Amino acid sequence: MNRTSDTNERHLSAFETACRKLGLRLTHQRLEIYRELLDAVDHPSAEVLHQRLRKKIPTLSLDTVYRTLATFATYGLSHRVETVQSQGRFEVRQNEHHHLICSRCHRIMDFYWSGFEMLPLPEAIAPWGRVESRSVVIYGVCHVCLSRKDQG
Repeated sequence: MNRTSDTNERHLSAFETACRKLGLRLTHQRLEIYRELLDAVDHPSAEVLHQRLRKKIPTLSLDTVYRTLATFATYGLSHRVETVQSQGRFEVRQNEHHHLICSRCHRIMDFYWSGFEMLPLPEAIAPWGRVESRSVVIYGVCHVCLSRKDQG
């Protein structure tokens, strides 16, 4: 077993434990959706996950994928990457990171910024309430899109 599959097996085990603690049924569909998210590096949409999983589970409906992703997000089992497009993109957040999003091709790349978490928050937001997490999303144009001749 290589390092990635060993890490994924630990995450799957933790997922199964979390589902039991939350009282969520551990269905075949939920396991396969989570496994596909765990393996994905492209922050897939529900539609992309559905297309990928239909090969393994021909009877899987898009509605089931949407409902499962909503359940995962509600219980903190996955993370919805907020984009300016209306289509949600999903990931299993294995560590704290941020996102770069190409405004042309919409590819999402993770990046790490250890100093960001150490920065003090502006005092002006203190009256607002309690900050529970911090996330940065940076939009721009990726090097692939910049190098295309049809930059139109």
